[in-house]
Amino acid sequence: MQLYNKLSAIERAALIDEAGKDRLTISFYQYHKIENPQLFRDKLFLEWNVLDVLGRIYVSYEGINAQLSVPSENFFTLKDQIDSISFLKDIRLNVAIEHDNKSFLKLKIKVRDKIVADGLQDASFDVTDKGVHLNAKEFNEMLQNPATVCVDMRNHYESEIGHFDGAVTPDVDTFRDSLEIIEEDLKDNKEDKNLLMYCTGGIRCEKASAYYKHKGFKNVFQLEGGIIEYTRQVKEAGLENKFIGKNFVFDHRRSERISDDVISNCHQCGAPCDTHTNCANEGCHLLFIQCDACSEKMENTCSSACQEIIQLPFEVQKELRKGKGNSNKIFKKGRSEMLKFKI
Repeated sequence: MQLYNKLSAIERAALIDEAGKDRLTISFYQYHKIENPQLFRDKLFLEWNVLDVLGRIYVSYEGINAQLSVPSENFFTLKDQIDSISFLKDIRLNVAIEHDNKSFLKLKIKVRDKIVADGLQDASFDVTDKGVHLNAKEFNEMLQNPATVCVDMRNHYESEIGHFDGAVTPDVDTFRDSLEIIEEDLKDNKEDKNLLMYCTGGIRCEKASAYYKHKGFKNVFQLEGGIIEYTRQVKEAGLENKFIGKNFVFDHRRSERISDDVISNCHQCGAPCDTHTNCANEGCHLLFIQCDACSEKMENTCSSACQEIIQLPFEVQKELRKGKGNSNKIFKKGRSEMLKFKI
């Protein structure tokens, strides 16, 4: 019985090319008490592997957070399978705006302590006691209210390339960093301001809204379905788009363009650019913004030091990486003294 992925990314990419089938990129989440996350995880793997589902899925005692791709022809079979799970029945599936058959190249379903790392030790608040959900039209209206403070619940490298007009964009590396900062900044306005939050697909706001209600905020609102669902509703209903730039996504595409505005710069030369890349030096793998000219000049690396390393024989590069775990301490996102134009 196969319970884990056995193919490399290169092997999977070749199979996708060979199959020649269009795939859909999808995301969804649900907070729900799961008694046995490991058993649930194994069940999902067995069922989704048969449907050629690929993606990154986290399961925990508090629910599920899924980002995946599936062949278009298997979409309704997958939906039926998801609907057969009681707490996921009729859940909204956020379908990506821009499709890429290789958005995911492995099926990874992992059991985690939490589906969103928040760093909180406070178990006294109810994560299901969430804020008021707003659709795109309602969100636009509240955004114009002078009593509203709109906060981007994403990280600096996400909001840097795109955000809602007038939103507060905390300069944070992780979701857990933003919770205390926002509470401190708005502590004097817990009762007289509307706290309006948004994120990529809604999962971070779901937890944040419950947390801020627990902390005494009276008027807490969130964008239902996040930027992904907002964009779909704006297009379908012909609403004014208040989001400028790109929406960062956590797969091989890295982003989806929402508006034509380019609001960020190449971190190496300062030219207008909103294309993220990972440093070609596997021992660095830094996520940063790089324009085409710098990409060619620097060979997809973030610094001259990394450019020198990728010229070395593969075995030598492997030796240099020994003892360095693939953690956030190594794979930082957009933070480096070598990036001259990182704002």
